[in-house]
Amino acid sequence: MVTPHLQNYIDGRWTDSASGESFEDLDPATGQIVATATKSTKADVDRAVDAARRAFESWRLYPAPKRGEILYKAGELMLQRKDQLAREMTSEMGKVLAESRGDVQEGIDMTYYTAGEGRRQFGDVVPAELPNKWAMSMRAPLGVVAAITPWNFPFAIPTWKLMPALVLGNAVVFKPASYTPMLAVRLVELLEEAGLPKGVLNLVLGPGGALGDALVTHPGVDLVSFTGSSDVGAHISEIAGKQLKRVSAELGGKNAIVVMEDADLDLAIEGIVWSAFGTSGQRCTAASRVITNRAVANEVIDRLVSRANKLKMGHGLDASTDLGPVVSSEAQQKVHSYIPIAEKEGATVAAGGRIPTDGALGKGFFHEPTVLVDVKPNMRVAQEEIFGPVTAVIEVKDIDEAIRVVNSTKYGLSCSIFTKNVNNAFRFMRDAETGLVYVNAGTIGAEIQLPFGGTKSTGNGHREAGRAALDVYAEWKSIYVDFSGKLQRAQMDDQSAPG
Repeated sequence: MVTPHLQNYIDGRWTDSASGESFEDLDPATGQIVATATKSTKADVDRAVDAARRAFESWRLYPAPKRGEILYKAGELMLQRKDQLAREMTSEMGKVLAESRGDVQEGIDMTYYTAGEGRRQFGDVVPAELPNKWAMSMRAPLGVVAAITPWNFPFAIPTWKLMPALVLGNAVVFKPASYTPMLAVRLVELLEEAGLPKGVLNLVLGPGGALGDALVTHPGVDLVSFTGSSDVGAHISEIAGKQLKRVSAELGGKNAIVVMEDADLDLAIEGIVWSAFGTSGQRCTAASRVITNRAVANEVIDRLVSRANKLKMGHGLDASTDLGPVVSSEAQQKVHSYIPIAEKEGATVAAGGRIPTDGALGKGFFHEPTVLVDVKPNMRVAQEEIFGPVTAVIEVKDIDEAIRVVNSTKYGLSCSIFTKNVNNAFRFMRDAETGLVYVNAGTIGAEIQLPFGGTKSTGNGHREAGRAALDVYAEWKSIYVDFSGKLQRAQMDDQSAPG
């Protein structure tokens, strides 16, 4: 079988990079090559941004309802090819097929939802303070958006960025993670087929580093929308800030599930297992901490360890697989490096903790689902984002201590509480310092019609999804129309002209 070769998409043409170099796209479950991809350079970024700037001038004048219709068409194409897209995703980044289908469905949902904004994008009309004067506000597109996306949701997260940017009239240069170029190519193909004009969306493939810096600092880019690690987000914010460039950053998390003494433990364990080990823990919303009341701690630990030990690792296309690989050898080694760190600090490995080395699992980048106990809130494994199938159990005495521990990290993305006490639930909703809060559910599963994002070091205050996303990709413009036929001076007590 011929190995597919993935290209850039610049100014409506599929093309290799200026360097002619390429890189390999691997199946993390087998280590085998899925595709090769062109490796972009600064010259490719320059061409992509130039194309976007040219296209922006006509795209911003394209009627917004018609922009929405293109997105509706793209959503229909996604729906038709959902299974194919999901299978390619599983082969490219490892998550089990059911999760890949969910990833694609979220992209479909986001595309349909945002398409509706082609006929909404509401502004405000307000009373003016002077007679015979009209006052209103409206959204205007920013210009060229650089969308830099991660590999863990290689279809859904790009739609979070591309669709609001496009429906508002912006042009986009899209740089996906180098681990998942195929899904990025598929998304661009769908939008091309749906009728998006040339130059409005451009794709540059390749690793971050110099390529990402070239895109972030390009003077033709007006906004950088980035999802990824906090370290990279801080770097992007620093170099973009020197140009007073707008940055929307969605970064790391150290999310916690709280289990109170009155919780439905069957439900809580289901929520913990799904949140800690879904996508092999490679979600920014993954539950890497379990904060349990001491009264039920032993039972929580016993049940969680039992469930973790029964999870079957394997290729995500195998219907019997519970847990796929992590995305790369580097990710595998990073996750595993926290095991000796935890033990040195006094934690105990109650389940997992190993890298499989035998058989088919040994050929891929797998890590056992791991449960750490005897964990204190200040340990590194309770503070740092591991981004793998590892969760740390922390015991507390009451709701007050539980909330303090939830809030004790630099991150603030997602958290949840399992309780039947409505008073504790409402205190938790009010006092948890996170952008997402769940009651009697896990820490993952956000819906696209509500804002998504976090507090503290999880981001810089912007939100994705929901109508709040429109504020990231638009400029508010206030407009005043005076039809009095005379000069009316605002912010003056005396309207009479000086004489």
